[in-house]
Amino acid sequence: MNLDKHNANIGRGIQPGILELEGMEFHVCHGCLPHEKTVGNLFTVDFRAELDMSAATKSDDLQDALDYGLVYDVIRKEMEIHSSLLEHLAGRIVGAIADAFPQLGNFSIRVSKRRPPVNGVAAWSRVTLFYSIKAGMTLFYKNK
Repeated sequence: MNLDKHNANIGRGIQPGILELEGMEFHVCHGCLPHEKTVGNLFTVDFRAELDMSAATKSDDLQDALDYGLVYDVIRKEMEIHSSLLEHLAGRIVGAIADAFPQLGNFSIRVSKRRPPVNGVAAWSRVTLFYSIKAGMTLFYKNK
């Protein structure tokens, strides 16, 4: 195999791809009920972004990629701040990611809460929010 020819074709014709960071776990105190504010619960967060990764496919350099370690840090910081509602928590995370990574045009955040307090059995409650610059979502989720 001619490696020069092979390497020259890396990244050529690549469409935007998907970067995911799934199953981030946090034991935190979110919720409306008194015991949720003190005992805490397991929450998971999933991040999914559509982005152009062609530069990183060519360079093999972190400078040309979305550093998902930094994405994790933004999410962790927001998870440490109490919210009563999953919708509010997910909205804050969306706003923080949009502020920290303005190059992201489309991404989603899913926040899941283990064994939510309902009158029956439920393994998880979940909220998924989508962010799109084209849809004007920046008006709704910008942090102030």
